[in-house]
Amino acid sequence: MPQSKPRKFTRAVLSRMTPSERSATARSITCGETMTQPHWIWDDSSMVEVIDSLTENNWDHIFVINSEGAPQGRIHAVDVLKIIARKTVNRDIAWMHGIPAQQLVNQPPITVNEATPLLKAGALMLAHDLNQIGVVDAKGALIGVVGHNTMARKMPKFIL
Repeated sequence: MPQSKPRKFTRAVLSRMTPSERSATARSITCGETMTQPHWIWDDSSMVEVIDSLTENNWDHIFVINSEGAPQGRIHAVDVLKIIARKTVNRDIAWMHGIPAQQLVNQPPITVNEATPLLKAGALMLAHDLNQIGVVDAKGALIGVVGHNTMARKMPKFIL
């Protein structure tokens, strides 16, 4: 699903706004307007596929989704490294082919929908110590992510 059409907030537009209008506009920006493409993998993919996706694409995380596209969790690269480090017997790659991505998930995903205000998503990220949060559509399928970088790009223009 394509993201919502972003509104253009140029310096000229923002300079004509009153402080209360700027505040209201900042609170009205939604996750659907600002989200980026998510990094994901199927829940039945192996640990090897997770590692390949993370390393080939230089990602630090990947969402695990089911056959309907609903996020089942999020795997962070550091967590994969910790699992490999704890494996004390036979660290060859064969055992990694037998571990599905779903088993690497240690917490359920925290998500927001397209209409969620970006500031609320930012508050959730701070409260749960996340660097990004998944955005789902009305059916619960993962369609995007918003992160600290999104907040850094969109919010300062309303403050300055």
